Amino acid sequence: MRVAITGATGLIGGALTDSLLEDGHTVVRLVRRLPRDTRVPRLEEAEWRAEQGRVDTVALQDADAVVHLAGEPIGPTLWTRQRKTAIRRSRVRGTQTLSQALAGMSTPPPRLLSASGMHFYGDTGGSVATEESPPGKGFLAGVCRDWEAATAPAEEAGLSVAHLRTAVVLARSGGLLRHLLPLWRLGLGGRLGSGAQYMTWIALVDQIGAIRFLLERPEITGPVNMCAPEPVTNAAFTEALGRALGRPTILPVPATAMRAALGDFAEETALIDLRARPKRLEEAGYSFLLPTVDSALSDILPRPAPPAGR
Repeated sequence: MRVAITGATGLIGGALTDSLLEDGHTVVRLVRRLPRDTRVPRLEEAEWRAEQGRVDTVALQDADAVVHLAGEPIGPTLWTRQRKTAIRRSRVRGTQTLSQALAGMSTPPPRLLSASGMHFYGDTGGSVATEESPPGKGFLAGVCRDWEAATAPAEEAGLSVAHLRTAVVLARSGGLLRHLLPLWRLGLGGRLGSGAQYMTWIALVDQIGAIRFLLERPEITGPVNMCAPEPVTNAAFTEALGRALGRPTILPVPATAMRAALGDFAEETALIDLRARPKRLEEAGYSFLLPTVDSALSDILPRPAPPAGR
């Protein structure tokens, strides 16, 4: 296959690029600068500028699919008005630019996988969300709705479009664990707030596996929950991470302190009760490599050193 990827240097995009190249596919990285010679076989670059409405569609002429992953990181940081604007604009305007460019091609790539977020569902209040569940409330839920709607030009042009509603991604080199591990290794880890809120997650290896699965199944369109089949409470995740690292988890972070430091970001990410399952992936036959949080953390993290003298 020949696959074009936006956000190809991010956590998911980089891992997807490596996976495709290892299996002999060609990857075209869509970059927001002048393309360079990558000096890597089957790895090319093409320019796109979302803010200027420009996409090098010549480089997409023979592509089998486009995977659109680009977007401003959401945190952890305080969401100022400017920050919220950047988060929304990078996703909505970028998706509109790409979708309109694909729609304007005489022979566009037949498949578009466009990123979205599990926060489409907002706070599920303990209920389990599937792709059939209605949208939730809040800033991120609104961003996800507009983000997905921005692919309309591509869909109307006949492309097979799926929306990747991605959960918290667990990986050794980035994502949530990049922020947590330094604290946990110092023995400063603990549950967030009450710890009773559910956390929906996916291991990076399954995120990439599911994207590859969807690339080969253009009949699957619309929303797809990119999450492991077993969500856990924050308290359960905290205990599992402590076990994996061999470190105590006795210092809870009060919800009031998180709200004071991070405002809406804390309310809509760390403290939200978000429970979902990957109904469409399961029904289509995708087999998760790391379906439980213990299996994921055991695979991702090095085993803790045994106590001295043993």
